[in-house]
Amino acid sequence: MSLNLYPDLIHTPDLTPEFPPEIDEACDAIRKATKGFGTSEKKLIKAMAVGPAERTLISIRYEQTKGKALEDLMKKECGGDFGEALRLLALPPDAADARILKMATDGIGASKKYIYPVVCGRSNEEIEILKKTYYKKYGKDLSGILQSELGGDFERLVIESIQGVEEGFDPGYHTQEKAQEDAETFYEAGQGRWGTNEKKLIKILVASPPEHLRNINQEYAEKYGYTLTKALEKELGGALEEAALFVLGMKLKPFETVADLIKQSCAGVGTDEMLLTACIVRYQSILPQVMVAHMEMFGKSVQDRVKKETGGDYEKLLLALLNRAIPDDA
Repeated sequence: MSLNLYPDLIHTPDLTPEFPPEIDEACDAIRKATKGFGTSEKKLIKAMAVGPAERTLISIRYEQTKGKALEDLMKKECGGDFGEALRLLALPPDAADARILKMATDGIGASKKYIYPVVCGRSNEEIEILKKTYYKKYGKDLSGILQSELGGDFERLVIESIQGVEEGFDPGYHTQEKAQEDAETFYEAGQGRWGTNEKKLIKILVASPPEHLRNINQEYAEKYGYTLTKALEKELGGALEEAALFVLGMKLKPFETVADLIKQSCAGVGTDEMLLTACIVRYQSILPQVMVAHMEMFGKSVQDRVKKETGGDYEKLLLALLNRAIPDDA
């Protein structure tokens, strides 16, 4: 099964959750930080740079006790990249993912680079949670929105991903023979023919559980001399290639794949702050492993990258989230 990112209380919602004292204290701190003339950004960072479970409880509790949605408060009090990051942190993780998708599909043309990291390489269970949350929050069907905004094989990959069709690993079905068969199908759909059958490639990538896809990758490399990664790089291009490689990566090497996505957000001229924020906020639950992978792959910490690419309160907020996972002096 692909990785779950949401905390347990989102997977098994409690209609009457218990709120530890520190949750009420955080809500009070947020209220004080935004009351009166001016906002105390320092106090907001301290109160909101918390983990996925805590921020879920804070989001619920703040509206209960203060009579205002925390997301709306952050929109009113803070702007820029700092404000956008706080708006995501003001939401439970599933609602934050829904918000990213809403922003990515508003206006003329969808922002594909924000869409596929949210919906691709996710567990069936979390895809179902995300679709329900999107409908509850925006009153629209996520599949319909994405179909209306996307096209071609990229749309096919995204829609296949949000159908929740990943198979559960069954050793009796996902045998070595099945891996050999799927490796051959993958080859015949790509390198083994003139023109690429993207439909077959997408089906194998999305439906195969990580354990089986790992075996397909091994069989493919032994028989054809290429890994699946190299095969996709040769056969695909553009956003479809990026998304397909992301699906493959999240199933085979999820921590390295997210580390590379963080690097991509800072690559080239100018930083993609929205992508950087989304990475750090969405992958909070696996940040320690991602940060270790980032150091091993690139020889620098995620904190160092953030310090170089960002500034002001936005930098302080991201560093607070990262230092919560692995302190900078660790």
